[in-house]
Amino acid sequence: MRDDKPVEEAAGSETPHDEASPPLRRRKAHIRESAEAHLLACAEAVFAERGFEGASTAMIAERAGVPKANVHYYFPTKLALYRRVLEDLFEDWHRAANTFEGTDDPVAAIGGYVRAKMELSRRRPLGSKVWANEIIHGAEHMADILEQRVKPWLDTRVTVIDDWIARGLLADVDAKALMYMIWATTQHYADFDAQIRALGGKRALSQKAFEATTDEVVQLVIRACGARSPDEDR
Repeated sequence: MRDDKPVEEAAGSETPHDEASPPLRRRKAHIRESAEAHLLACAEAVFAERGFEGASTAMIAERAGVPKANVHYYFPTKLALYRRVLEDLFEDWHRAANTFEGTDDPVAAIGGYVRAKMELSRRRPLGSKVWANEIIHGAEHMADILEQRVKPWLDTRVTVIDDWIARGLLADVDAKALMYMIWATTQHYADFDAQIRALGGKRALSQKAFEATTDEVVQLVIRACGARSPDEDR
């Protein structure tokens, strides 16, 4: 049926001359990116609610308001879509750690990282839940992501932290334990938001309350690892 064609394909009925024009190629690329982003957001929500086994591409298509054929046009299998959600979340978390490259000050780097991770928990709580559920169930569908992408990424941060410790800028802590603590603390606000709401007696933290909580979490982590700026030696 014509209505089952993906948005990108339905929009590509121009003549060969039109298809060769840069503006049209850019428009089609934008259509594709927008369609993929919409499907990924809907898939993230369904996977967070149902898990990998309980979710289906039909559910994702219904959530997205498109025919199931559209989902399979962009993502041939449910597993391909699931892994794309996980990889996309990892890239967000990866970018959050750019503070380690941007400064040699452990207070700024670690504090900035914690803030970025807290913001991601506020902005992408469903993605965090998908990741957590996959890990809890043995990481069957993402073992290679952990081994080939997450581990090398973590190792580079551990090297930086160990250097700060050697220079006396951090307490003598286990670098991996510090990173695990940051992950557990920041992702708690996404993975266990129902518990936070119940214990706090509120529907959800307001933006102002979340910012205040973030400030407190940053200070707790900074104090826990004894971080201090290189300027303090002067």
